[in-house]
Amino acid sequence: MGIAEILLVLLGLMAIGMPVAFCLMMTSLIYIVLHGRIPLLLFTQRIAAGPDSFPLLAVPFFIFAGQVMNTSGITRRIFDFAKVLVGHIPGGLGHVNVVASIIFSGMSGAAVADAGGLGLVEIKAMRDAGYDDDFTVAITASSSIIGPIIPPSIPAVIYGATAGVSIGGLFIGGVIPGLLMGLALAVLVYVYALRKDYPRSPRPTFRKLLKAFSDALLPMLTPVIIIGGIWTGKFTPTESAAIAAVYAIILGLMVYRELTVRDLWRLLVESAGMTANAIIIVAGASLFGYILAREQAAPKLAAIILGVTKNRYGILLMINLFLLFVGTFMEPVSAMIILIPVFTPIIKMINVHPVHFGVMMILNLMIGLLTPPVGQVLYILSTVSGMPFERIARVTAIFILPHVVVLVLITLFPELVLFLPRVLFGIV
Repeated sequence: MGIAEILLVLLGLMAIGMPVAFCLMMTSLIYIVLHGRIPLLLFTQRIAAGPDSFPLLAVPFFIFAGQVMNTSGITRRIFDFAKVLVGHIPGGLGHVNVVASIIFSGMSGAAVADAGGLGLVEIKAMRDAGYDDDFTVAITASSSIIGPIIPPSIPAVIYGATAGVSIGGLFIGGVIPGLLMGLALAVLVYVYALRKDYPRSPRPTFRKLLKAFSDALLPMLTPVIIIGGIWTGKFTPTESAAIAAVYAIILGLMVYRELTVRDLWRLLVESAGMTANAIIIVAGASLFGYILAREQAAPKLAAIILGVTKNRYGILLMINLFLLFVGTFMEPVSAMIILIPVFTPIIKMINVHPVHFGVMMILNLMIGLLTPPVGQVLYILSTVSGMPFERIARVTAIFILPHVVVLVLITLFPELVLFLPRVLFGIV
């Protein structure tokens, strides 16, 4: 059973609707059984070993912190501050949507948390203001994927844990690309606003701006605490996730008092379910990655790519196109764990910095959250907005373009990713 047959089995199981984690496990089990000389004990050993990683402990804490923020009034305060800050610019709440997502991304680290929590607030506000549903849902979907680029980032934790790369470096390396994504979306919103004459808020007074800023100040300190603690060496990225969760609880229970102990128990249960979904994919992908390594997928893929071109940018273009394709049908976590060992030898061969490649890979797979048939963000917003999935996918397509432009820029100019990590973390 070779690589082609393995991939065919995997795609076949996905096509019949089997969950991704079980597709990976079942494909691996079929390979082990047919191979004959691999002990079945390996199946359980690899599944158990995959999630056994200290950095991965950050995942449940960031998920829980995002859930708490969505329940304790923090998302509303962030949205209100963004509205006062940029609501008067042509495009009004479209710009507010983007800025709110940038601010919230410094707390949750997950696109689904942004789409499901902040997205609910954004869609209601834009509908009440008279924005059409197509624009409202499209900009909400597109802005939500900024979350995993700007620190903290759950995909960055998974990439760093799998590839052995500095998670702090990945966190800070996403700052400039994330801001560029927001800027590119703002340009598109501005163009739409001029064409459709969308409403906008009156210019705020200084007092109103100061009030909104003071209301949102404590939540906005979250990324400062996380990045500052990692940078100064006070705590690890995993510990920073726990601190973010505790900080969110303090804000919700003691400062804003919009969170109850009963809410906490419910959020713990929900976060545990979301964590289990992510970790079981990590387990299945770890086993499947071992099978690909045994079949020497990395050297074979490298030989194919180098047979087409030896130009560094040509190779990166091929990798980008491949990752964009993979993102359309595979969930980001499983795609990363499977493909990181495959691409690591190739990027070393062409002298691409692993932090640069990590941010590039994460952005590629986040774009996949906006593309059918998997498109997790599209499904979440379909539930939140009541619009059909197919319609959301269609109207969101044009809003993927700004992210592709940023992807091209960070591919061609690595310093957009590496400048801050080199300055703050001394990454060479």
